[in-house]
Amino acid sequence: MTSTIAVHHVKGGVGKTSTAVNLAWLAARAGQRVLLVDLDPQGAATFCFRVRPKLKGGAHGLVGSKGDLEDAVRGTDWDDLDLLPADFRLRDLDVVLDGHKRPQARLRKALKPVAREYDLVVLDCPPGLTRTSEAIFDAADVLLTPVIPTTLSVRTLHQTRAFLAGGEVERPPALWPFFTMVDGRRRLHAEVIGALPREIPDVLATRVPMSSDIERMAVERQPVGAFAARSRGARAYAALWREVRGRLGGP
Repeated sequence: MTSTIAVHHVKGGVGKTSTAVNLAWLAARAGQRVLLVDLDPQGAATFCFRVRPKLKGGAHGLVGSKGDLEDAVRGTDWDDLDLLPADFRLRDLDVVLDGHKRPQARLRKALKPVAREYDLVVLDCPPGLTRTSEAIFDAADVLLTPVIPTTLSVRTLHQTRAFLAGGEVERPPALWPFFTMVDGRRRLHAEVIGALPREIPDVLATRVPMSSDIERMAVERQPVGAFAARSRGARAYAALWREVRGRLGGP
């Protein structure tokens, strides 16, 4: 059975793409058949895997009633890891979804035929709480949320929790936050890391550090584990994948 993980946060710049790229790569390295879906018009995940950011039909091609996403899937440099690339026209996805009946279900319906070919689908999501976000939440089994240990990042996490609990989403996913861009020298980071798990029991134990190697992903255009396997960032993402896999019920 295919599992779908959406890497999402209301805020931008919290490490969503780094997380999606590395978890997809690690899952494929572990022998799973993985599809990474780049839903962000900026196309950072697509860039990282050296794939052209082009999706036939743009937003209409993604969720249109006659869309055939199997033809849009591209291979990557790694076995068992495929990519559904981004397109700048995905910026219109909110408007396109509003033109459909049951817009929340459109993304899940569009992905279903291609997703059955994979063990794991990872969605790299744009920021915000929008119509697109609602469709992402409906399509996902798990919402994996990177949280910088700061007040504003935690505040937006609570906004997401309240939205999911408010009955707006027909199929709300499980919400698994984890800390990212952690700087052990900062007192505020330590305070937030200590406090949040008492409020939200599902916070993952793994903490991804602030790391120059992770920042270099855009330069190397590879997952951090592919070019800096012994770095702190690579080890943290490996630990995060093990924790996520365990919660999903994998070996």
